[in-house]
Amino acid sequence: MHLTLAQMAVTALLIALLPAAIVWTSSDANKYRKLVWVSVFLTFDLIVFGAFTRLTDSGLGCPDWPGCYGAANPFLAHDQIVAAEALMPTGPVTVFKAWIEMIHRYLAMTIGVLIVAMMAQSWYQWRKTRRAEYAPWLPTALFFFVCLQGAFGAWTVTLKLQPVIVTIHLLLGMGLLSMLVWYGGRQNHLNAPRTLVSASPPAMRNIRILAGVAAALLLVQLALGGWTSTNYATLACTDFPLCGGKLVPEMDFEHGFTLWRELGKTAAGHYLPFSALTAIHWVHRNFGFIVALVAGYAAWRAWGHDVLHKTARNIALVLAAQIITGVATIYLSFPLTIAVLHNAGAAALVLLLTMLNYKAKYQYDIAKKAASGAAHPPSSTVRH
Repeated sequence: MHLTLAQMAVTALLIALLPAAIVWTSSDANKYRKLVWVSVFLTFDLIVFGAFTRLTDSGLGCPDWPGCYGAANPFLAHDQIVAAEALMPTGPVTVFKAWIEMIHRYLAMTIGVLIVAMMAQSWYQWRKTRRAEYAPWLPTALFFFVCLQGAFGAWTVTLKLQPVIVTIHLLLGMGLLSMLVWYGGRQNHLNAPRTLVSASPPAMRNIRILAGVAAALLLVQLALGGWTSTNYATLACTDFPLCGGKLVPEMDFEHGFTLWRELGKTAAGHYLPFSALTAIHWVHRNFGFIVALVAGYAAWRAWGHDVLHKTARNIALVLAAQIITGVATIYLSFPLTIAVLHNAGAAALVLLLTMLNYKAKYQYDIAKKAASGAAHPPSSTVRH
């Protein structure tokens, strides 16, 4: 196992050379900020590819961890994979699924390498310069967070796709994206000139509160969406807006929302009743409308402010796309591309609502100082 892990680590380091080269050759004078945003981009990609991995039933494409049948890649485990596929051609282990699973793991390890580089650079520069943009506390938190995410990735495999573990793994991935986006927003503003806002502090404070509530509701919806996907409850309702021809169908909330149980089983080990899957789907579907209303209202309130307008517009567009792809998965019987796009939309909402929260907080601080007469001229440079 140690040799396999070492081989995989070396491979991840080699893969990480590509994004590192993008950072190094970038025209952006602030290479550290570029590193943060490249990590955001790859984390978003990882979440989308993780959805593809889950939706193609490739989560057990390599049924052990960290390697594949004890090997560092499917090339070295080819014979074992082919033998497993021959015994069960439609089972969890095939050559195609093994490659999907291992690509997902290598991409995750690559992001881990970039976060380690980010943390090391921040500590080095902080000790050397004490400049605020290199404060190492958040990069260090990111390092421990990505380690926790890796642990849940391992448990996802070793515990055979237990729904609560897979759902937490998804939420941690979204949390990692949110933390990186927040840090990226901070890097953008640390050395940028202040832009005075026309809004009063109470107006910005209200937008902050709305954006925070929308983000909290989105977190709940992400958990519900992950629970729906990991329990394969997407097609428990095949019509819309009704479910099974009823506004409130027969539902089993007790078994549907028992967290600690095997995939497809109740806590007692019996097969999960269909009414439990219906309950999972119905709650996720209807809670989505609450999220859309609150997030949409937050975007509407932010729309009229120049510094928030672009983010607000994008939130509105993604919310519309989420509703369309969510309904399309029902009427088109869960096509893979649309399902992946629905997951990508969820990640995009995490990114955008995080940015709205950060920008609203930043502008609130400026508006508050401007109102108290403590603001600098617009051309001044800010150091936090």
